[in-house]
Amino acid sequence: MFGRKNKPAYWIRKTHLLRADEYECSACGRRFDKPYVQCPNCGRNMTKCKYDPTWVDEAEMLDILD
Repeated sequence: MFGRKNKPAYWIRKTHLLRADEYECSACGRRFDKPYVQCPNCGRNMTKCKYDPTWVDEAEMLDILD
């Protein structure tokens, strides 16, 4: 039987409008400044990267402030 650490996970790329992108582990939720082959926190192997356009929400908030 395989443990949870052997199950593949993926990076969720969070793109921001006014700051650098960050990558969130789909398994443990920790965020890092770059994608790794394995998550430094939970040790899961990463199989892909999913895009999350967070900057769209940030742009809407800036538009509301104008």
